[in-house]
Amino acid sequence: MMGEAGEEESAAAPAEVSRQAELDEQRCLAEALDALSSLVSASLSATLFPLKWQLTRDRLHACLADTTVPAGDESGEDRRDAFVNLLRDVAATAREARELVPRSQGRQYGGGKLRLRSDLDVLAAALDAHVARLDEVHASGALTRARALVVPRPGAGATRDDVRFYVRDLFARLRAGGAEMRREAATALSEVLRDDEKCVRVVASDVADGVGVLVALLECPDARVREDVLEAVSVIAGSDAHRGDLVVGGVIAPVVRVLDAAASASSEAAKERAARVLCKLTENSDNAWAVAAHGGVTALLDLCTDHGASGGELVCAACRVLRSLAGVDEIRKYMVADAGAVPVLVSLSQRATDDAARIQAMELVVAIGSGDSSAREAVVQEGAIEVLVRALDASSSSKVREVALRAIDGLCLSPPTSTDRLLAAGFLDSVLSLLRTGDTTLQHCALKAAHRLCPVSEEIRKAMGDAGFMLELVSVLGASSKSPEAREMAAESLCALVSVHRNRKRFVQEDRDDVARVLQLLGSGDEEKLTPAKRFLLSTVTRLADSSSGRRKILTSEHVRNLEKLAETDVPDAKRIVKRLGGSRLRSIFHGIWSL
Repeated sequence: MMGEAGEEESAAAPAEVSRQAELDEQRCLAEALDALSSLVSASLSATLFPLKWQLTRDRLHACLADTTVPAGDESGEDRRDAFVNLLRDVAATAREARELVPRSQGRQYGGGKLRLRSDLDVLAAALDAHVARLDEVHASGALTRARALVVPRPGAGATRDDVRFYVRDLFARLRAGGAEMRREAATALSEVLRDDEKCVRVVASDVADGVGVLVALLECPDARVREDVLEAVSVIAGSDAHRGDLVVGGVIAPVVRVLDAAASASSEAAKERAARVLCKLTENSDNAWAVAAHGGVTALLDLCTDHGASGGELVCAACRVLRSLAGVDEIRKYMVADAGAVPVLVSLSQRATDDAARIQAMELVVAIGSGDSSAREAVVQEGAIEVLVRALDASSSSKVREVALRAIDGLCLSPPTSTDRLLAAGFLDSVLSLLRTGDTTLQHCALKAAHRLCPVSEEIRKAMGDAGFMLELVSVLGASSKSPEAREMAAESLCALVSVHRNRKRFVQEDRDDVARVLQLLGSGDEEKLTPAKRFLLSTVTRLADSSSGRRKILTSEHVRNLEKLAETDVPDAKRIVKRLGGSRLRSIFHGIWSL
């Protein structure tokens, strides 16, 4: 029994020694961390040699690693002793360096600036030696890095000094940290930049080569770091004051490479963020040249081809960048003639299942086609008109149909071109359907399209009359919910349509007495106020009075008195109509009707 107890005591003794060694290590680690963090905080008050102190803080952060000796390592005890001695050396160096802080605050201390500079150089060399020893121990495999001392994020209302300290700390980790530390720093930086605009100024102005560090990290093989850095760069690119710093720092080339499928294995999230960066940068047309010069046009069009069917924010952002690029004449010509942009974008306008992407593509097609006659012809020949007319189908959303109408207006009606092709695609039927059943916005867009078509040619006016546009225009005129602008467009369009003999005849002979409705509208609202819509209606009545059947319809209408009232107020057009209808004979008929 005594032998067994002795064996237990002898087994417990090494375990107790091991636990004590672990406690010593933890105590030394805590002392080193305290000394280093105290030095970091105190150094912020240094006013002399601020760059040297910043470099010193970078070295300090490289030292701040929490390390443990893996259990089961036979040589762990010897290595633990070496590590503990190293921690004691680090703590001693930090405490000695603390004495340099008061001398760096601009006060009068013995030795002057030359001595202080020399002491700071000695400190830097000592810290470099500690970092090298830590790296050697870590490289041996006996130690593993866990977490570094974390500077807490400043709260709301923090001073710029607090923000500066925090951001500089993050950049120190980005420069010198290991993989996990760098990931955490990149995430924290992107978050704080989004939440606090002061941080953008700090990165651009107060961090040594802050923009350069971010630009370099865009080439980082770690996908997580690259995505977060792209988010940070996107925030800075949104700042008018500091967007130029990114361009000067060379950000465009690596951002384009993120988008380039052939040169990059970037995730869709990274590409989306890269496209957003270019969106913001190309708000300045000068930057558009740099994007194009680095292959941005091809990379963006490839994105539209590869991801077009699914759409999403990536395709939307790519289209927005391309639209900015198309705003530069020479780049737009290159997109059309050499880059093959038109087929890609017309196809995207049709096949994208995502409304947002489809809308962006349609607007981009029009932006390209509106540039010059050759670009417009290329867009038309690629079938853009037919694609846009098909987008007016009821299966499309209201927003898509609205944008398609605007796109057709920009491509074919302002000024009128390719109208034969437009009509052949069934555009009149689509517009008429929207006038009848569309929501308020769609009806207004359809009315605007009809209004633009009317002056183009007599053949188009005949086709519109045959299709039934005149009846729908009268309905628009009679709707109390329509705006004065809508009524004016409807009245002007109706006047243009009845200028065609065939349409006048059809209008007078319709079973629905729209002649009487037009006369009734002459008396609606303020009877004494001759609105633009009423002027066009008077012109319509003038044309209807050219035929005997039209005059007969006017004379037998119960609303003919509205015409007489306008004539009595010396409205020239009304007086001319009354005279044409028969002068005194008409007035006697009026009096006979009114006396009933």
